[in-house]
Amino acid sequence: MVSANREMVIYCFDTLIAHYNNEEAPPPAFDEGQHPLFVTWKKVVNGGEPRLRGCIGTLEARYIVNGFKDYALTSALKDRRFPPIQAKELPSLECTVSILTNYENARDYLDWEVGKHGIIIEFTDPNYNTRRSATYLPEVAAHEGWTTTEAIDSLVRKAGYNGTITEQLQKSIQLTRYQSTLFTMSYSEYIAYVKTARGAAPTIKGA
Repeated sequence: MVSANREMVIYCFDTLIAHYNNEEAPPPAFDEGQHPLFVTWKKVVNGGEPRLRGCIGTLEARYIVNGFKDYALTSALKDRRFPPIQAKELPSLECTVSILTNYENARDYLDWEVGKHGIIIEFTDPNYNTRRSATYLPEVAAHEGWTTTEAIDSLVRKAGYNGTITEQLQKSIQLTRYQSTLFTMSYSEYIAYVKTARGAAPTIKGA
């Protein structure tokens, strides 16, 4: 099984910096088939806990080189919840890559474990008779301190449902659970690695 690793995070930082410099990123040091994946950017503000700055990925398998190239930029620049990350923010960033594995159909909406499983929910919005879906990666519910029910209710809202969350709605949810491996690196750790591996830190236009 392919696991998230340092080289994948380095490639995401390389890709974002290359975008700011209008250049091509150095070739990645991995090529390991097709997998679902996510890229998450967080920003440390005033020495506090890192805050989400962008997170986008795919639940479908993709060639991971192209996947990380695309989602490193999409999550940094096109997450509609946040303004695009600017080059001057780089020193405060950390990047996490996730490789998703072990997809399973759950028995019901509570058939999963906080801290172990990521979840995908699908349900029909009774107000509009439309299908809605959303996902949380495995680390989200644990980080927020949610119970399984609290995580489900939050995810129902993330899916765009604004009505009353009833037990009937909860029981109608089709839930897929999955697991993931992840690797996190701060910008300062990235710079230290690049200096050692390549002999010099990258220069960034507009930073």
